Amino acid sequence: MVAAARPSRYDVAIVGGGHNALVAAAYLARAGHSVVVLERLDHVGGAAVSERPWAGVDARLSRYSYLVSLLPQRIIDDLGLSIRLLRRRYSSYTPDPAAPSRGILIDTADAAATAESFTRVTGGPGEAARFADFADRIAPVARLLFPSTTQPLRREQEVRSDLGDDRLWSDLFERPLGEVLRSSLDTDIARGIALTDGLIGTFASADDAGLRQNRCFLYHVIGGGTGHWDVPVGGMGHVTAELSRAAREAGAELRTGAEVTAVTPDGEVAVAGGAAPHARLVLSGVGPAVLARLLAAGGAATPGDDTAAPEGAQLKVNMLLRRLPRLRDDRVAPEAAFAGTFHVNETMTQLDDAYRAAAGGSIPDPLPAEIYCHSLTDPTILGAELRASGAQTLTLFGLQVPHRLIEGRDTDAARSALLDAAQRSLDTVLAEPLADCVYEAPDGTPCVEARTTADLEASLGMAGGDIFHGPLSWPWAGEDEPLDTPAQRWGVATAHPNVLLCGSGARRGGAVSGLGGHSAAMAALELLAR
Repeated sequence: MVAAARPSRYDVAIVGGGHNALVAAAYLARAGHSVVVLERLDHVGGAAVSERPWAGVDARLSRYSYLVSLLPQRIIDDLGLSIRLLRRRYSSYTPDPAAPSRGILIDTADAAATAESFTRVTGGPGEAARFADFADRIAPVARLLFPSTTQPLRREQEVRSDLGDDRLWSDLFERPLGEVLRSSLDTDIARGIALTDGLIGTFASADDAGLRQNRCFLYHVIGGGTGHWDVPVGGMGHVTAELSRAAREAGAELRTGAEVTAVTPDGEVAVAGGAAPHARLVLSGVGPAVLARLLAAGGAATPGDDTAAPEGAQLKVNMLLRRLPRLRDDRVAPEAAFAGTFHVNETMTQLDDAYRAAAGGSIPDPLPAEIYCHSLTDPTILGAELRASGAQTLTLFGLQVPHRLIEGRDTDAARSALLDAAQRSLDTVLAEPLADCVYEAPDGTPCVEARTTADLEASLGMAGGDIFHGPLSWPWAGEDEPLDTPAQRWGVATAHPNVLLCGSGARRGGAVSGLGGHSAAMAALELLAR
């Protein structure tokens, strides 16, 4: 039987097959448009995938992205996705770096226990109340902004007016985050707990005048209208699988092993070793820096851009343990401490010291890090034998690790140095070396893998290893910003009318949200209807 020939012309061609691309493909195909997704790798999903990193070990980890907060229920419902998200009872555990035998455990189900842990570390109940008051103060921002992420961009002044709190607006959106944290909280450790949300994948100090930390903080506290970060049952791979299913069932064509080498503004997409499809619209799931190279290869003249090149700032370490390590703090069970966000050496002072060290070209010591044990919340990612043995996963996310520490250096040596720094930092708050708890694969190798910004650049094509594809932006339009076209109104415009952003580089992209794909699809539907 002769296979049907692939069409050469489509309504929409999507470059890259990450989760945002799949969202856009599903929406557009469901609307009856012909869509082709072109992915360089042999699978779709981009950074939202689950994989088995160690041969012979039945552990399926979310290898890159690992938590969900910004994926709106509207997208789940619109596309008919079967995705189950689990809420973690424990928000965070933070050992006191000065005395690791005590720490702050924030238990969302027990306010009294949370207050008691604050008292043990800070000397009184006041800081627990101040921390809760700060969360209550910023809660209206989440309730206001999150629903707007699936709507066209609103003007800044309109959003500010609807918030109705000029002081809060100034504190969060006009002044460096460090200022409001110092005025709201009294202790270095509590300020650090809050500040970490502004530094995920973002290289900045608490008082950075460019407010990069503020923008990152905003996206971390508005998710779901509550700021809670959830664990997807089955891992990130299940999220991608559902999006892929929805796109295919709607009629989208998903091509893997299709490396795009050039794009023209009129919709010609060159594919290495294959026919070049032509589309009325091209949606870019790759970062703006990568798209600029593809357009240049297609002969497009692009306006000058003096913005800095994308620079990621994180280290991701995936581990499988025989058991959770013992803590120096004997009042807190490891099963509680590791179930939420385990903060390691993340006081505000330590975070800013780490920033200065990295800015000077040195790996921070101690390295600030956050740890999660996903298998405590979702045991399904482990095989039955591993579950029965007491094995657990552990994910470490290192902060203040900009790409400049790795770029141009021996990749293996840099990765090893960062991994050593991460393990040393974690060991300072454990009652036993982490190495004593690591599971070994059948070949005797430890089940530990580190992924640096250089690894993300090489494996996923993320320029500079930047998980956000570039600087995050406020989720609204400036007063003088043009909103004349559908692409401008949805925050997905490029210099070329028929080329739209649909990935993390879109105005409200970043994280596993699907928002870049949703916005691009909404703009494309308007354009295709003309």
